[in-house]
Amino acid sequence: MSEEARSEHAISQIGGRAEDRALIVDGRPRRRRRTMAKLRSLSPVVRRFVPRGRNKSTTTGPWFGVQPRLHGKRTEPLDRKTPTFGQLGTLEVRLARTAGEIKRAQQIRYQVFYEELAAQPDPYAMATRRDRDSFDNICDHLLVLDHNVDPRPFRRPRPRIVGTYRLLRQEIAQNHGGFYSKQEFEIDPLFEGHEDKRFLEMGRSCVLKPYRDKRTVELLWHGAWSYVLRHKIDVMFGCASLGGTDLEALAPALSYLHHNHLAPPEWRVRALDDRYVPMDRLKVDDVDARKALRALPPLIKGYLRLGAFVADGAVVDEQFGTTDVMIVLPVSGISHRYINYYGANASRHA
Repeated sequence: MSEEARSEHAISQIGGRAEDRALIVDGRPRRRRRTMAKLRSLSPVVRRFVPRGRNKSTTTGPWFGVQPRLHGKRTEPLDRKTPTFGQLGTLEVRLARTAGEIKRAQQIRYQVFYEELAAQPDPYAMATRRDRDSFDNICDHLLVLDHNVDPRPFRRPRPRIVGTYRLLRQEIAQNHGGFYSKQEFEIDPLFEGHEDKRFLEMGRSCVLKPYRDKRTVELLWHGAWSYVLRHKIDVMFGCASLGGTDLEALAPALSYLHHNHLAPPEWRVRALDDRYVPMDRLKVDDVDARKALRALPPLIKGYLRLGAFVADGAVVDEQFGTTDVMIVLPVSGISHRYINYYGANASRHA
């Protein structure tokens, strides 16, 4: 049979529609991929029920209708051979090596922030049981892992992630949308006044409840100090949280921070005007320092012992149910006692 005859026969078999005629190749009808076509036709319907991402810092309305769009790729590839920063017994501290480890760190954050504390999950977090945002893709994730785990059948044992810290270097942040803290504090003057310094933002610190002891916290600090030395960081900063949004109940702690640890002018930043909450809620003579210190979270007390300052003003975070303060810690101002303890080259637990 000739080519023309084969084509005419094929057209007569599949019908006379124009889109079907276009399927004739060399006189042979090509099978239509009906299943895929149906799926493509349903995609607009499916997209209608997927929450759309918007940046909460630029929109109004209830927080639970807002979520930044999550990017699909990291700006820097993960290093599967990143070295261990330190070990203490069965615990190890290092950076996340795989996307799976980052997801597990996000699950730990969800467990602590949302299930244990007062944070309220948005639809994304609730569906995935992970605390995540677009900054996770440009950050390094410091992990504390416990290797004392039960073996798995036919598979290598996988250490359990028990603590995490999120680290964002200045050069990466400036090339990919800025720092997380910019949603709450006016931090640009900090960089403009210290153009010769390298900054590191630290945040999303959490440890599982059974592991909240000296060993785990010590390893987190050891890992952070190792990271600071590796990347020649000059200044650490970031948001730290006090539990609760009742400003009257937090007045002693906030006032203590303002009167005793307010940053000097060269390191002082201020909360955004539309979110600014005064911290000097009590006069200096009315503050019971011991009572205020007991009310401070261990993380903030740890920063203060190292020599950190706080910014001017606090910010109430309704989603996480916290009141945030800005911590600024120049490396040159860290107490020599702690540098000697961890080692000038982070050798204590190496």
